[in-house]
Amino acid sequence: MVAKMFKNVLTRRSLLGSGAAVAGSAAAAAILPRKAFAQDKVVKIGFLAPLTGPVAAWGKPGLDGCLIWGEWINAAGGINIGGEAHAVEFVAYDNEYDPAKARTGATKLIREDGVKFIMMLGGDTWPGAQPVADRTGMLFSTLLPSDLSPDTTTLIAPCEVHPIYNVTGVEWLADNMPELKTAVMCAQDDALGLPSVATYLAAFEAAGIEMQDDPLLFDPATTDFAPVVTRLISGNPDIVCLDTCYADYVHPICEQLFQQGYGGQVISCTADFYQQIVAKTSEEFMEGFVFQFPDFDDPALNDESINFQMPNEFYAAYASRYGADQWGAVSWEYASIMDLWKAGAEKAGSAEPDAVLAAMKEGGTGLHAFGEADWWGKDLFGIDNALVGNWPIVVIEGGKATIKEFRSIPEWYAKHGELLKKHMSAYGQMWDQRT
Repeated sequence: MVAKMFKNVLTRRSLLGSGAAVAGSAAAAAILPRKAFAQDKVVKIGFLAPLTGPVAAWGKPGLDGCLIWGEWINAAGGINIGGEAHAVEFVAYDNEYDPAKARTGATKLIREDGVKFIMMLGGDTWPGAQPVADRTGMLFSTLLPSDLSPDTTTLIAPCEVHPIYNVTGVEWLADNMPELKTAVMCAQDDALGLPSVATYLAAFEAAGIEMQDDPLLFDPATTDFAPVVTRLISGNPDIVCLDTCYADYVHPICEQLFQQGYGGQVISCTADFYQQIVAKTSEEFMEGFVFQFPDFDDPALNDESINFQMPNEFYAAYASRYGADQWGAVSWEYASIMDLWKAGAEKAGSAEPDAVLAAMKEGGTGLHAFGEADWWGKDLFGIDNALVGNWPIVVIEGGKATIKEFRSIPEWYAKHGELLKKHMSAYGQMWDQRT
């Protein structure tokens, strides 16, 4: 986690208004001790994700967030490994969401750059990197636990449990808007879209919401979404579900829903850069839009159960540097993973992958960003390498993302796990089907 010394500089968050937060954070960093690290006291972390192309929204903002995290950690004295302070340095490689480039990047990061840990988005790119992980024993992380299997012993999902957390949004809708009875769904036909489709189908079935039609799977190369939307809303559904569509799809789909006069409920896994969608549609159209990723200036994140240090100040620093309209689903996620990795390395007294992994998983629990969580997943993924606990439900109100509540993923799974496995199996997404 961010060093206690830095946290204590700004413990009285109430003194920082939204306009003063960035200045306060910058001032705090300025007065922290700036340690000169020896050249061999630097630990390098690999960032292997799409930084360009249609999936860049789930890579580049995460790297941006990590750079802020790294600056704060280094300003506060670095990472204490075996009693010695180490600076952290991120080495990025753009895999362009291509498996071959992911394999090349993983090899380079390990052989040439000497990284001790590699963070990935995962999905279609993990099969490219997995042979490198198997050969080297390098510790990798993914945002997609659907990458996990009993063979992925050095792959962990310590932050995002995509797509399982999507059940919480549907459950919340059913509890708070019981008048919504029918739904339709679209998704790109790929390793991100398909497990999410299965998850949403299970969630809708568990909530007693009827699917009007089979999910509409479109080619990832699609650019014209007018026909997609026309077909989706032809039956006047109560709910339109955008599954885990990329930002490059969510934006034009929402524009088409607006232009074609849809006035029902919209739910999506993400709503990256949602301010841009509001500007292209209207605040009224986006009112009540449900998704799963909060802005970190949300007061709900100041609760004592939250383990992401200084979320409001982190958001303010990010918005100041990159723009609030560039905040997205992953802006905080890779930094959150680094909190866990740092704690593991300091506990182990080592940055070596096997030692950090053992320290991170010791006791079977971990401090997830949204509360204490369990290392879980054997029933669904064949291995307990996903950190699973609570997840927020976010609703756009007055043009601003607002956390409505946190819900437990394990509690939902305890009631509906067999239903989820049924739909995962139907789409070939169980671990034994994928391997």
